[in-house]
Amino acid sequence: MGKIIAVANQKGGVGKSTTVINLASYLGMRGKKVLCVDIDPQGNSTTGFGIKKKGVEVSTYDVLIGKARIQDAVLATEFDNLCVIPATESLAGAEVELLNMENRVNRLKMQLLTIKDVFDYIFIDCPPALGTLTINALVAADSVMIPMLAEFFALEGLSQLTNTIKIVKSNYNPSLEIEGILFTMFDGRLNVANDVVAEVEKYFPGKVFQTKIPRNVRISEAPSHGKPIVYYDKGSKGADSYTLLGLELLGEPLELPKKKRRGIFTFSKKSGKKKKK
Repeated sequence: MGKIIAVANQKGGVGKSTTVINLASYLGMRGKKVLCVDIDPQGNSTTGFGIKKKGVEVSTYDVLIGKARIQDAVLATEFDNLCVIPATESLAGAEVELLNMENRVNRLKMQLLTIKDVFDYIFIDCPPALGTLTINALVAADSVMIPMLAEFFALEGLSQLTNTIKIVKSNYNPSLEIEGILFTMFDGRLNVANDVVAEVEKYFPGKVFQTKIPRNVRISEAPSHGKPIVYYDKGSKGADSYTLLGLELLGEPLELPKKKRRGIFTFSKKSGKKKKK
């Protein structure tokens, strides 16, 4: 049975869609069958995989409000072992429509249960809000991955999200766990960034991913080409970082193949940091 991971943070611009796109693509390259469910009305995961929203016939909106079965919304992509349930602008009205529906927080869960066995991993790209759509994702998920910036204001958002996770766990989904907290757009040269990491590790011991995703121009460029970074520029630092995150999620050593780029680099198993020979 596949594992369902909600990628959530009520703050926007923290790399939720970027993480879904690039982590899912790496796992697909490794032979895992992966499904990405876009429940963000902005539809960034949808476009990031090169899917044209205007051509989408069945979307997450149709699935959530009961107009279509989830099987009818699954689209195969050009990338290895990777499918997407796309989002379109119509999803923006789903928050209001769901309020008057029965089982409004269980609708995504009930649909995903019918296809969970088909995939090894199912990632849910959540909107930047703690509304009904995000609650649906948390109720359906086995775990939550939380991308965040290493900034002090981000700590408040993390506190709010973890409180929501506790409420969902108590009332709807007792098996829900935090998969891990992922620092994105990270600059380890900044004292404040390292201070925030230390603070989060203090309150969430064992829940912070060792891998940190750096600011990287190639990661930013890839969505405009409709490609994940591991397909757009496999030799970039951005591709390396999401490869390491994939290895960490799979429980494998954080070690990349030796490669030539401004000298020969290897990655230590313990830190994942580059060491130049």
